[in-house]
Amino acid sequence: MSELKEFLLPDIGADAADITDILVSVGDTIAVEQDILTIEGDKASMDVPSSVAGVVKEIKVKVGDSVSEGNLVLMVEVAGEAAAEATVADAPAAPVAEAAPVVEAPAVPAATAQLKEISVPDIGGDEVEVTEVLVSVGDSIAEDQDILTVEGDKASMDVPAPFAGVVKEIKVTAGDKVSEGSLILVVEVEGAAAPVAVAPVAAAPVAAAPVAAAPVAAAPVAATPVAPAVEVPKTAPAAQLSPSQVSVAGSIKASPSVRRTAREFNLDLAVIPATGIKGRTTKEDVQTYVKEQLLLAKSGGGGGGLQVLASPKVDFAKFGEVEVKPLSRIQKISGPSLHRNWVTIPHVTQFDEVDITELEVFRKEQNAIAVKRDLGLKISPLVFMMKAVAKALQEYPDFNSSLSADGESLILKKYINIGIAVDTPNGLVVPVVKDVINKGIYDISRELGEISKKARAGKLTTRDMQGGSMTISSLGGIGGTQFTPIVNAPEVAILGVSKSAMKPLWNGKEFEPRLMVPLALSYDHRVIDGAEGARFITAINNYLSDLRTLIL
Repeated sequence: MSELKEFLLPDIGADAADITDILVSVGDTIAVEQDILTIEGDKASMDVPSSVAGVVKEIKVKVGDSVSEGNLVLMVEVAGEAAAEATVADAPAAPVAEAAPVVEAPAVPAATAQLKEISVPDIGGDEVEVTEVLVSVGDSIAEDQDILTVEGDKASMDVPAPFAGVVKEIKVTAGDKVSEGSLILVVEVEGAAAPVAVAPVAAAPVAAAPVAAAPVAAAPVAATPVAPAVEVPKTAPAAQLSPSQVSVAGSIKASPSVRRTAREFNLDLAVIPATGIKGRTTKEDVQTYVKEQLLLAKSGGGGGGLQVLASPKVDFAKFGEVEVKPLSRIQKISGPSLHRNWVTIPHVTQFDEVDITELEVFRKEQNAIAVKRDLGLKISPLVFMMKAVAKALQEYPDFNSSLSADGESLILKKYINIGIAVDTPNGLVVPVVKDVINKGIYDISRELGEISKKARAGKLTTRDMQGGSMTISSLGGIGGTQFTPIVNAPEVAILGVSKSAMKPLWNGKEFEPRLMVPLALSYDHRVIDGAEGARFITAINNYLSDLRTLIL
């Protein structure tokens, strides 16, 4: 037997909320605690779990409805418990031979297979775009095998499978927009063998022959136990990947109300500095940003104050063949930020050349030792640059600071984290190596290698790119003699490193060949004056020219 049960909306901690997604369909088999509904209130978005298990027979709400505690959500068919008792009429007893013991046949294991769903995990943002589906229907996939490539605000990422099985159905295609909870695949997985009960077989009782005709009692009939039917659900609850199974570079964390406010002001949350817990953008962050922009426009610092003419619209096709190539997401996000930094920060760039001849000899010696010890790392010149910059930041704390939002005070940072600009196929990203001042060359080399690999694979998280004290942009491996780097706000300085070259250097008696590397230090002139800028780049020069000074 079965019965219909109503599932009512539980206490959601608010008077009312809007339904943004319904996670089940009529005919689905749901389990207790399975998420069935996503709702959005004033301060948060949440999933509503089911308190009953069964088959969905009717859905009483739809996306966009406003609901509150006690509203009817689903009608669910729940299997009832039937207990049948066999009754036998009383009758005079008759001598009956003792029944033979019941013999149970061993259970026969029956292999079962079930369908499971894989959904988009928590990716820390509203939507991402599917750029490639890496599997096909009929493919056998392994646990942690990449099944999908998606592209978020600042990077692309691969989504791994949480379990092994055979792909039965693909629910998305390239170009689709998906978000957390969106169904990706239906996968057939092998279940554990289910023991199938076999009815016990009893020996037939033999009655003793009566001497005289007498009423014979009806022989008691043993009720044959029936194995309960094994119910195979249509689909198992959707498998949710934990955030640790997939990472998103540059994901924006904000509540629905904050996102709504940003949309009302036509703001891009990616350019608003986040001050909330775990990098979350708060309502105060949005308000502060709006106030800053109003003050900037009022003071003539915005586009209107600069009186910049709009770029002319030109039909380039009339001059010859052209191709339109869309900007990557990283370019779309970083472009406005770079423009803002360039036009709002008064840049000064200090140039210098550093003699790294002894440093390079030491570096090669250490790499040879690392190979002999099988340490699995390679020390690059950039590692020594990071140590030198960290030491200089410790000596000149104004470089390790940020201007307050109102521009009236300086926030001095007590930590020293170095951002490293990394060139990736999708554009430039800046992961941050934490606590450089307290780490050795080997530790920094390992961490730099790992974070650079994550950057090029598009697997950086927001945490990986936050909290920088200062940024180093090294183009030495590509070429060039000098360039002017743009300050990476809210930092106040950035160091550009160009390609090293052998040059003749006068030692007081003669010219000798020395390995020289060009440096370019750009800084915010509102915070740092020219004299302090010269001292800072000279300190870096001294540390790199004589590594012994790094330990003083």
